[in-house]
Amino acid sequence: MTAAMFQLPALGFIRSPYKQKFAIPRQPGLIAEAQGELVLHPPYADDAIVRGIEAFSHLWLVFIFHETADKGWSPLVRPPRLGGNHKKGVFATRATFRPNPIGLSVVKLEGVSRRGELLVLHLSGIDLLDGTPVIDIKPYLPYADALPDARGGFADAAPETDMTVSFSAEAAAFCQSQRQYPALQQFIEKVLKQDPRPPYKKQRDELQSYGMTLYHYNIKWTVDGNHNHVTAIFALAAEPTAADTGAGTDVAATTGTGQ
Repeated sequence: MTAAMFQLPALGFIRSPYKQKFAIPRQPGLIAEAQGELVLHPPYADDAIVRGIEAFSHLWLVFIFHETADKGWSPLVRPPRLGGNHKKGVFATRATFRPNPIGLSVVKLEGVSRRGELLVLHLSGIDLLDGTPVIDIKPYLPYADALPDARGGFADAAPETDMTVSFSAEAAAFCQSQRQYPALQQFIEKVLKQDPRPPYKKQRDELQSYGMTLYHYNIKWTVDGNHNHVTAIFALAAEPTAADTGAGTDVAATTGTGQ
């Protein structure tokens, strides 16, 4: 078959607590407290398009790796799961640097609502960057999609670390005083237990300081050995409204050979 190009419209865009790639869990479902939204824009914000969807507990989202799509691809990549020290074929991984920058994520559906001309799917357990364009939605079917005898190669089990987490009195008080996200402290703790640092940083013994943005909060913490200590949390500017997410419905393009 000859090479082909397809133009795929973005159905909508993700609103996510993850404002940067750093700290996003490696796979969906690892952090149940990671709640977000898929905001569908016209003409895909039609109530008829999701009729019956709430009968399914989980959904598959097909999306575009929009922040790395212009960086090209590589036949060999270094999976973080292997410490960044071993190369695997890109098709043997879920790396972002793919011939077609397409991702697949299973998320829990928490409900559906309307927000003016927008249709909103409320989700949890997400592993998606804020602003991610979604190009398709499919229901998760347990009888077909959950295969207990399947082999998972070098990622046969969920990642585990021995990282522990503590909060300064000020950081803990901040979590308790804000009302928008009741599980904020648990969310931050689970993100840090995943140890989002680059593999080479995990080999260093000295005290390390980091910062990340979750929702519209800037979180500062230190890492000493296998212990994370959250030192401060600051509120940034207010989160964008759903109408701002994605800044429109630009076409998401994928290229490659026909299959």
